[in-house]
Amino acid sequence: MIVSDGGPGWAAGSTVMAIRSNESMGFVDVMMAELGGPRSGTLLARLEAATPWEKLAAPIRVLPEYNNAGAGRPPWCPVLMLKCLMLAKWNNLSDPGLEEQLQDRISFRRFVGLSFTDKTPDETTFVRFRDRLREAGIHDAIFDAVVEHIEREGLLVREGTMVDATIIEAPRGRPRPDGTTTRDQEAGFTKKHGASHHGYKGHIAADLSGIVVDYRFGTAKEHDSNHIDDLTINETRLVLADSAYSDRRRRAELRARGVIDGIIYKRNRGQKDLHDWQERWNRAVARRRARVEHPTAMLKQQLGYRRVRYRGRQRNEFDFALTMAACNIKKSLSLKAA
Repeated sequence: MIVSDGGPGWAAGSTVMAIRSNESMGFVDVMMAELGGPRSGTLLARLEAATPWEKLAAPIRVLPEYNNAGAGRPPWCPVLMLKCLMLAKWNNLSDPGLEEQLQDRISFRRFVGLSFTDKTPDETTFVRFRDRLREAGIHDAIFDAVVEHIEREGLLVREGTMVDATIIEAPRGRPRPDGTTTRDQEAGFTKKHGASHHGYKGHIAADLSGIVVDYRFGTAKEHDSNHIDDLTINETRLVLADSAYSDRRRRAELRARGVIDGIIYKRNRGQKDLHDWQERWNRAVARRRARVEHPTAMLKQQLGYRRVRYRGRQRNEFDFALTMAACNIKKSLSLKAA
């Protein structure tokens, strides 16, 4: 077992692995830690210093395998494995790609807490770990732990909620000789701006800081507005949303609760043009929304999350939750620097 001494990239006193590692850092590891110069300015160093990884991994530690000493082969340290999953998200890596990068990149090994001679988790280990978390339903707890940490840091604005939805494409599939298809049968079809899409849809509620505070996940065929009421039920100040969420009933309910209706207006049936006051309101709402870095844009542009990696709704919902958590952790760094 390796217990860190608080050196660069290591949290003082933290356990790096459950077993399967050397008892102390050797000369090569010390030299490795010196490579690349000071780490304080690097992204991974900032993520390491700013994130309470032990607290984020707490939901994982309650699993039986982490509380049955001596019962079978000890599991990998949950902090190490959680960091590995986050690395994969931030760098848009597959499981084989993550294994390869952990073997080759010093900065990755240093971030997760692997010495030069430590064994590296392989892609099968990542698959089993992720499946175990999904089976235990821990993704919500990890996501919530990230949001709670960011709130404790005082980074949430809490002046309103912005609601949005994004399509995550799934492969269309190909026909098999027996007439069936390889298409994911749990995904759905929809049309947007005249183009056909097949996949899933993530629905998010974001604080005006840009941090995602809640989410829902469904098929692409679900309308954008299906989950806005759930996502804003506790909002007391302001709701921002595009015209897909425009609905008279919803506007009336928001007003009845004393919540400012920041939903973009769209033309009603038979209405040729919006009223002047609606045009002015839409411009004001658009300016307010533009001040918030859209989490969905960050998902696709920075994290490369444009297509699902798995078949089936449960696996992809778990993956969406982890991606949201990774997005929030990275976003929190820019909020601290602001």
